Amino acid sequence: MALTNAPRFETQRLILRGPEMADAEPLIAFLMDEVRSEGFGGYTKRDDAWRWYALNIGHWHIHGYGYLSIEDKETGKPAGICGIWNPEGWPEPEIGWVVFEGFEGKGIAFEAALAVRQWAYTELGFTTLTSNIVPDNARSIALAERLGATFERAYDNVQMGLDHLYRHPAPAELDDGGMGAYA
Repeated sequence: MALTNAPRFETQRLILRGPEMADAEPLIAFLMDEVRSEGFGGYTKRDDAWRWYALNIGHWHIHGYGYLSIEDKETGKPAGICGIWNPEGWPEPEIGWVVFEGFEGKGIAFEAALAVRQWAYTELGFTTLTSNIVPDNARSIALAERLGATFERAYDNVQMGLDHLYRHPAPAELDDGGMGAYA
C-alpha cells in the first residue's frame, strides 16, 4: 500500500512508485552503510535511518513530490530511489538518485532519473532542476553529466557541508523538450 499520493509510472525495466512499508528495510540498510550513503548523510543508528525514511513520506505530503521507490520489473525487488528533493535549507529542488547494492552498473539510476526529470518537467511544471552531489562522489557526478547537467557552483549544504550543484538542462534544451512519454 502506497503511503503517499505519488504517481506510479514505468520505464522499460523499472516501476517508479511511491514509498511502501516494504521499502523501509532496503532503504534503511542503504542509509546505514556510511560509505554508500555519504550523499544522504550516512547514518550509524537505525532510528535515524528510519526517520529519514519517514521524512521522505512527509516530504511528499508537504511538497507533492519526493523520492520514488525504484522497483526492478524483472525481480520485483526494490532497486533504489529517485525523485525530487527540496527540504528546508536546500538551495532549490534537486533530482537525486540512489541504487541499492547489487543493482549498480546496470543503467538503473540513469533510466530512473530520465523518467523522474521528464515527470518533473511535464507534470509538475518545473523549468529547471539541479543535482547536489558531494564532491568525491565520482559515480553520481558522471551520471549527472551523462544526463546533461553541468557544474554550476560549490555551496555549503546545511546537512553535509561542501556540496556541488549541477544544473540540468531546461525542458526546451532537451531533444524532446521534456514532453516525451515516460517509457
